[in-house]
Amino acid sequence: MQIRIMVKETNQNISISSTPSLGGGRGEADALYMRRCIQLARCGLLTCRPNPMVGAVIVVRGRIIGEGYHIRAGEGHAEVNAFASVRPEDEHLLPEATIYVSLEPCAHYGKTPPCAELIIRKGVKRVVVGCVDPFARVQGRGIQMIREAGIEVVVGMLETECRELNKRFFTYHEKKRPFILLKWAQTADGFIDDHFRPAKISTPFTQMLVHQLRAEYDAILVGRVTDEREHPRLDVRHWTGPSPRRYVLSHTTPLDALMAQMYADGMQSLMVEGGGKTLQSFIDAGLWDEMRIETSPLTTGGGTRAPQLPEMASLVSREAYGGNVVTWYRYDERNDVELEKPRK
Repeated sequence: MQIRIMVKETNQNISISSTPSLGGGRGEADALYMRRCIQLARCGLLTCRPNPMVGAVIVVRGRIIGEGYHIRAGEGHAEVNAFASVRPEDEHLLPEATIYVSLEPCAHYGKTPPCAELIIRKGVKRVVVGCVDPFARVQGRGIQMIREAGIEVVVGMLETECRELNKRFFTYHEKKRPFILLKWAQTADGFIDDHFRPAKISTPFTQMLVHQLRAEYDAILVGRVTDEREHPRLDVRHWTGPSPRRYVLSHTTPLDALMAQMYADGMQSLMVEGGGKTLQSFIDAGLWDEMRIETSPLTTGGGTRAPQLPEMASLVSREAYGGNVVTWYRYDERNDVELEKPRK
């Protein structure tokens, strides 16, 4: 399989061989070590932003001799930390080594030197990459640089999992907007409040889970009415980590203008928490990637109706926490295409 990538800055076409199927033998080992890369990368969830989470593992003859992950923006990338962890007595093994990286090694000078150059200098035999970096200054250049140095490069090992790891980063760079999560809590009879007054729908435990989720997002948004009626703090006081930047949407702000502003602000991810009209406006505009809906056994008999679940919502998971049920949905573009087909 060939993936063709257009590098916009130079109009240069770069062909990258992809290996989506595992097969047996080496493929199974490659998948095993790539899973370790993903596991390591997740350690940087709250600290490496705005950079993507990346893990790297160096393997010789079935033994891991070095590993690392990107801890913080401006500091060493995963490949740098992995090479730094190799013991002096193992350095002579590097010409036999395979380095696994969950995201394409960078090829440009930013706050740190290019990782592709480091890999070439270390003289490893083989490089296995999870997925191509969508960032405009990379986009296949790292892979091309390593291949031109005569090193074997395999691309696309556990690609779906590697893209999922950095779904917010990919959405920001590919769609030029934040990754958008719509989140609300509703009663069993479909209301998000009690006759237009705030209602305790979440439990203390599910509220803690929401605060944990907020720490993973760059921005959080509510509508003007919700802000004035409920004065939500929108912070992470029941968890640890950074609180997201707060936005309040008024009816005079077009959503496309808001998305452009958030992209300019560097907001890679956005959690929309309400109210009903604000959530529905994002749904109607098709501006969402995931939904998190918490449903309580509580009934109120009236109030603000919860948003309508769109047809392109695809069920991901459903978990019960006491009497409350948290359901996750993902935007399924295949359903969107089906809706656009003319009816016969």
